[in-house]
Amino acid sequence: MARAEQVLVLEPQHELKFRGPFTDVVTATLKLTNPTDRNVCFKVKTTAPRRYCVRPNSGVIDAGSSINVSVMLQPFDYDPNEKSKHKFMVQSLLAPFDMTDMEGVWKEAKPEELMDSKLRCTFEMPLENDKTHESESNKPVSSSASVKTEHSVLPKSASASLDDGEVKKIMEECKRLQMEVQRLREENIKIREDDGLRKRKVTSAAAPHAASSMTASAMRDEGLSTRVLALCVLFFVIGVIIGKLAL
Repeated sequence: MARAEQVLVLEPQHELKFRGPFTDVVTATLKLTNPTDRNVCFKVKTTAPRRYCVRPNSGVIDAGSSINVSVMLQPFDYDPNEKSKHKFMVQSLLAPFDMTDMEGVWKEAKPEELMDSKLRCTFEMPLENDKTHESESNKPVSSSASVKTEHSVLPKSASASLDDGEVKKIMEECKRLQMEVQRLREENIKIREDDGLRKRKVTSAAAPHAASSMTASAMRDEGLSTRVLALCVLFFVIGVIIGKLAL
């Protein structure tokens, strides 16, 4: 007895296309639509189960609904002279109204109740022109026109540019920090000069006192150096922020 005609609508109907490169997993989507007023059980089988991962590979499609099946081709060494012999089969049957165990339904199904559709697999490598176009499309856009477009699309985003008043405040703060750093540098140089003068005037009888003075001076130098370093780091961070805003 001939099998019943497939009630599911497959998209694509006859061929699954996988587009390279095949150095990573390549996924093709198979859409299954149930146009009937009955729930339909389905299974997806392949002649090369080790080469593909199918999710979901079985299930129930409610009446009037559809489901997308992801067919994932595992990485392999592509040979353009080798034709693919891989095939897929979508098997289906009308679900009983009182179905509780789908596996039991498949085991008890009669051959004339089963419906199936077959699809072949094809592998395609992108042309050189397509590769060039894709690589150019993936390059970061740095032109002023592109920046203007981006700002026009996202005028209220968190990365939107600051207004003129806020930029002016930041610039004034940067100038103040720069002056503070310069003042600290001059103060540090002056302290070093004063310490050198005092060291030259110290006699051998006052050696312990000189040692304590040198220790205190070193501590002051270290404190000043730490402050200068902290201010320089803050100034650098603010400069980076302004640079990004200017771009």
